[in-house]
Amino acid sequence: MTKIGIIGAGNLGRSLARGLVRFGNFKPDQLLVTRRNVQKLDVLKKEGFRATESISELVNNSEIIFIAVLPQQVNDVLEEIKPSLREDQLIISLVTGIKIAEISSRLNNHKQVVRAMPNTAIAIGESMTCLSFNETSSTRKEEVKSLFNHLGQSIVIQEEQMTSATALCACGTAFFLRAIRAAMQGGTEIDFHADEALLMAAQTAKGAAMLLLENGSHPEDEIDRVTSPKGCTIAGLNNMEHSGFSSAFIKGITTSANMAKELY
Repeated sequence: MTKIGIIGAGNLGRSLARGLVRFGNFKPDQLLVTRRNVQKLDVLKKEGFRATESISELVNNSEIIFIAVLPQQVNDVLEEIKPSLREDQLIISLVTGIKIAEISSRLNNHKQVVRAMPNTAIAIGESMTCLSFNETSSTRKEEVKSLFNHLGQSIVIQEEQMTSATALCACGTAFFLRAIRAAMQGGTEIDFHADEALLMAAQTAKGAAMLLLENGSHPEDEIDRVTSPKGCTIAGLNNMEHSGFSSAFIKGITTSANMAKELY
């Protein structure tokens, strides 16, 4: 059985651990987790995950090591990993900004390094995960893709696109949630209790996304199917556009992408 180590069991690390157990055919005791504030590991311990205060212990007992710390913490983590790391161990970095070559260099030219950018929906098997490999780790591409495909969908991209992927897929989770919250607030204003409006807005958003994924269609194709001349849908859409809806959404994504470049 493959042994997994997760360094940085914060929001993303916890989501990854839970997703691997729920959808990836792993058992909690196959995963060893750690974080700086070890008291916050108690919740995962109660769920059956193994926890440790020692990064070296985690490295010594893992075949695949996920790094899910903040960008400002990653250099210290790599220094702690380095003395115990074996050539055959796979490092999967979820850290924004730091490149594969930099990770490899800081680990005495360790070659088995992958970058992955999932989002917190990984906990429920619905993540959009972007992956990048170097020449050596690309030999394990299918293994890594299979791992993440159990947790949603994955796509292999060029490493120079990874920062943009962070904005679109990781930050994007918050952007779409804010849009759903706005729809809920609109629903509350027109007639519904907040809990009813949230359910209706969230399920409608889920259905809209599934139309694109299942049909392979363009958003405008599906929009055309629900708009009619002089109808209420086109009136609402045009009012949103007059208020800058699309422009604001696009600007939010590009702003996050530019900010992500400066994080490491």
